Amino acid sequence: MLLMMAEVLHLRRVAQAIPESGFWKFLSFHQSHVDWIGCSLHDLIQPSFSFLVGVALPFSIASRMTRGESRLRMTGHALWRALLLILLGVFLRSTSRTYTNWTFEDTLTQIGLGYGFFFVLGLRPQRTHWIALGAILVGYWVAFAAWPIASPEFDYAKVGVTAAWLETNGLNGFAAHWQKNRNLAWAFDTWWMNLFPRERPFVANNGGYATLSFIPTLATMILGLIAGTVLRSDRHPAAKIRWFAIAGAICLFSGAALGWLGVVPVVKRIWTPSWVLYSGGWCFLLLGLFYWIIEFKAWRRWSFPLVVIGANSIAAYLIAHLFDAFIEKNLLTHLRPQTFRLFGTAYEPLVRGVATLGVMWLLLYWMWRRKLFLKI
Repeated sequence: MLLMMAEVLHLRRVAQAIPESGFWKFLSFHQSHVDWIGCSLHDLIQPSFSFLVGVALPFSIASRMTRGESRLRMTGHALWRALLLILLGVFLRSTSRTYTNWTFEDTLTQIGLGYGFFFVLGLRPQRTHWIALGAILVGYWVAFAAWPIASPEFDYAKVGVTAAWLETNGLNGFAAHWQKNRNLAWAFDTWWMNLFPRERPFVANNGGYATLSFIPTLATMILGLIAGTVLRSDRHPAAKIRWFAIAGAICLFSGAALGWLGVVPVVKRIWTPSWVLYSGGWCFLLLGLFYWIIEFKAWRRWSFPLVVIGANSIAAYLIAHLFDAFIEKNLLTHLRPQTFRLFGTAYEPLVRGVATLGVMWLLLYWMWRRKLFLKI
């Protein structure tokens, strides 16, 4: 959540102002999404969020069962939560004043679309979790692989894919089954998205994102569910850390190998099965690392700023999407632009972003102090 909020730091603009600096170029890359194949730190935000939804579920179910809630009531609440997440994500991505431009690629919507099934799965034994994970990964791969590759005459320009982009990022051979805006998920959206009122017919998503990505996102949530089950187990803390390290290494290597071997490219934007494994590997490793720091070594004081954000993750998400520009604009109005040029014009976007990020954190801290937690 902190990485998502930190988009206001505008590291890409700093890198553009200082093109000779490899340091700022490196930071800019990791605050941006890769064009298609590969991974940056920024690309790990959404899978980490989805993964942690899975990690939290075993604790949530156990807590609610302790309070005497029935499975039927919990499932009903989960379905209501799923609907709210879907609609909230649609609202955040809607840009038209005339219509609600229905789109389903937002993180909250993607989680919501699969959350009902995921919750029911959470009530099942762990063996079922592994079976569901395998079925999703294999089934999703088969579905894409069976969809016909575009003919040489296909006009990519009509779906927002330029010749320059294809030259740099385009896929050939078997990998072309996962080509941007010419794959199974894109074909589904050319039907699905046009069922809703729109300003103009839907032909493609500019970023290549797709509604059907909620299916492999569900697989990422299942990986988190498995991790949460390990956390709640009676294993020794050292054994848990070792489990996360091994699982992370296996997933990371497996996902990368599927890409290297040409089985399926590692693409976050359409959440390929290899991406599920690759990003899931990083999630396992990061969870293990923070578990070692927080629980095993008991080094906790430093984490308080992160706790303030994480305890109100939905509020943080909304603040970052709805209030960032408002906060930045008012900082400029009341403090004047020259205040942010303390280190020169090249660093002005960064200084302004640090101030904006600070205000967003203070809003969350205010909510923390008053025990105001936004939940769905």
